[in-house]
Amino acid sequence: MDKKYIGNITILIVTIITGILFSFQFKQNIDDYTLVSLNSIKMTKKEINNYKREISNLKRLIEEKKSEINKYHKAIVDKDSFAELLEQEIKDIRFEIGLEDVQGPGIIIKMEDNDKEVSYGENVNYDLVHDLDVLKLINDLSAAGAEAISINGQRILSRSEIKCGGPIITVNKERLASPFVIKAIGDPKVLYAAINAPNTNGYILKEVRNIKIQTKISDNIFIPRYWGNITFNQAKPIEEGE
Repeated sequence: MDKKYIGNITILIVTIITGILFSFQFKQNIDDYTLVSLNSIKMTKKEINNYKREISNLKRLIEEKKSEINKYHKAIVDKDSFAELLEQEIKDIRFEIGLEDVQGPGIIIKMEDNDKEVSYGENVNYDLVHDLDVLKLINDLSAAGAEAISINGQRILSRSEIKCGGPIITVNKERLASPFVIKAIGDPKVLYAAINAPNTNGYILKEVRNIKIQTKISDNIFIPRYWGNITFNQAKPIEEGE
C-alpha cells in the first residue's frame, strides 16, 4: 500500500479521535455549569434588593432604639423631665389611635339618597346609600392618605364597624341616618381626586346610580376623638425578642 495513502488514513483517524475527544470534553464542561435563565437572574436581584431593604430597615430601627434609650437616660436624671417624656408619649399614642381631637386641611363629603320618584317595577334600594357605598369611599380616602376620618361625627378607627340596618347605618354602635357627612383630613387635592376622578367609586355612585354626592375642600376641618371603649379580649402583645 502506498505510504502516502497510509499517512493520510492515519491523519484522518487521528483527526476523528481528536474531534470525538474534544466534543466529549466540551459537553462535559457544559454539564459542569448550571444554565441560568434571565428570569432567575432577575429573581435573584430582586431577592438581594429585598435583603438590602430589610437590612436598611433594621439599621434604622436600631438607630431609633438607640435614640429612645439615650432620651430615657437623660430623662431619668431629672424626674420632672421623665414624667413629661412619658406624658408626651402617652399623648402621641392617643393621637395615633384616634383618642384625641384633630384638625387640619382636607375634604368634606355629603352623601344623600337619590330622591327621584321610583317608577313601577324599579328597585328602590338602587337609589339608597348603603353601608357598602360608604365603606368604599372610606377605603378610597384611606388609600389616598387620609390621616383622620369621621362619619356624622363618629371617628373611624381600624375596628369601627360600618353596618347597614334598613334606612340607617351603624358606626361605632351609633345609628346614623342620611345625609351622611364624611370628613377627612389629608392632602385636599389628593383626597378630592380619590372621590371625584373618573371611574372612582364616588364618580360611579354619582354618575351611574345618581346618588347625591357633594365634595368640597376645606382649609381647616375638625374631627372629634373616638369616645368608645377599646378592649382586647383575645389579642395579646408580643414582647420584643419573642
